[in-house]
Amino acid sequence: MTSLQPPRVPVHLGARGRRRARSGVEATAYDFRRPIQLSREHTRLLQVSLEGFARQMGTVFTAALRSVCTAQLRGVAQQTYAEHVDSLDPMTYAVTVGIEPVPGLALLDLPLPAVMGALDLMLGGPGAEEQPVRPFTEIEHAVVEGVVSRLLGELRTGLAGIVEVTPTLVGTEYHAQLAQAAAASDVVVVASFDLVVKERSHRVTLCLPFAGLHPHLARAAAPAPVSERERAQRSHAATLVDQRFQDVPVDAVVRFHPTRLAPGVLTGLAVGDVVRLAHGSSAPLDVVVGAATFARATAGTHGARLAALVVDTAGTDTQEIR
Repeated sequence: MTSLQPPRVPVHLGARGRRRARSGVEATAYDFRRPIQLSREHTRLLQVSLEGFARQMGTVFTAALRSVCTAQLRGVAQQTYAEHVDSLDPMTYAVTVGIEPVPGLALLDLPLPAVMGALDLMLGGPGAEEQPVRPFTEIEHAVVEGVVSRLLGELRTGLAGIVEVTPTLVGTEYHAQLAQAAAASDVVVVASFDLVVKERSHRVTLCLPFAGLHPHLARAAAPAPVSERERAQRSHAATLVDQRFQDVPVDAVVRFHPTRLAPGVLTGLAVGDVVRLAHGSSAPLDVVVGAATFARATAGTHGARLAALVVDTAGTDTQEIR
């Protein structure tokens, strides 16, 4: 017996798909039921502001641990609060932060191994990689809270280009699911950082409420208001430019409609031959500047010189005239 195989249908990738396949970049899933509300311009504003916060984060940890630490912004993304919380470690050090006048709370998540290692260094220990996973004692909590307070001060400076906030420490949780900074379906802006302590990299995240932050992002992205003096200067400059363009000479050509000839006719042309044109005897001529036809005209004379009388400017393609 012979088994019948289903026919193979060739799949053709476009140029963009072939480039993606060669580069190894995977496509990102897009949920049309939850469109992205964070525009590219707003993302850029947040990146510029939070890059400064990342640099100061490295400075704060370097000063506290007396060891060189660095922090770098990994990216800014839009998520729901539930998605962000689910991406955090089961046990972590989550700090809820009030950011008046922005409504809502922010959530600063510091991985527990990073905080435990930093605490070990601040208390005179070696800062070993293996650290206990447990809540802090009262003394440990007071020491760590001092570092967090300095981080919140730098957050105020970092966001100053968007909105003047006053970060306040609201509370801490060791399980991020218990930190009620927002409702599960609320849209949030999540900034991720790479914090390097003693050559060990840790992921730090900052979650900001999108609804409260969006009006300030729109205001920061809006163009600066123009004064009456600057508006008058711009109007005067536009008038000067327009006047200058009115005086610029351009070459205008009056021509017949194109006539198509076979290559054999062209190669056999000789002096005295007559070529039949495709232009009608009563049809107007085209007045052309560059590639734009902006008027129609009839042939004539002006004294001893050839001339053309413009008879129509309506219905012509003036979109290409500069």
